[in-house]
Amino acid sequence: MSSSNPVLVNIQNRRSIRRFTGQRVSREDLELLVRAGMAAPSSRDTRHWYFIVVDDEGVVNKLAEGLPYAKMLLTAKHAIIVASNLAQAHGGSETDYWVQDCSAAVENILLAAQSLGLGTCWTAAHPRPERIAFVKSLLGIPQDVVPLCVIAVGHPTGDDKPRDKFDPARLFWNKWQ
Repeated sequence: MSSSNPVLVNIQNRRSIRRFTGQRVSREDLELLVRAGMAAPSSRDTRHWYFIVVDDEGVVNKLAEGLPYAKMLLTAKHAIIVASNLAQAHGGSETDYWVQDCSAAVENILLAAQSLGLGTCWTAAHPRPERIAFVKSLLGIPQDVVPLCVIAVGHPTGDDKPRDKFDPARLFWNKWQ
C-alpha cells in the first residue's frame, strides 16, 4: 500500500505482536489506550464497557498461566481487559451487540497502541466459559460484567513485521460475483 495518510499507514502496519522486550509501558500511555477504546461507537451510545488495566507483573503472569494462548503476556508485562456490563448494554445478554461494541473499542486500542509504537495481541476470553470464569475470578469482576478479551500490551522487539493482507479476490463491487 502506498499512502501518505498516517491513519491508513497505521492501520496497514498494525499486527498482532507476540514478542516483547519486557520494558515497562507508562500509565500515561496505558490510559491513552483506554481513552481510545472509550472513543469507539456503541449501540445506542450505551458505553457499557469497562477496562481493567493490569500492570502488576504478578497478576499479568497469572493471566498468562491461566489463559492457553496468552503466553506473550509474560514479556508484554501489561494487559487491558475489555468487558461489558450486560445490564447496561443495549439488548443485554439477549443480543451480541455488546460483543460488537467491545470489539470496536478493542480495535481502537490496537490502533492507538500501534500509533504510539507499542505492540498488542488480542487473546479471547469470550465465548469460552472457562476463560471468562478464570478472568472474572482472578480480577474480581462482578457477575453482570463479562470480559470479552485480554489484550497484551508492551514494547515490541521488532521481530513481528506487518504483512499486506489485501486480497482482491475477496472484493466485490455492487453484488456478489
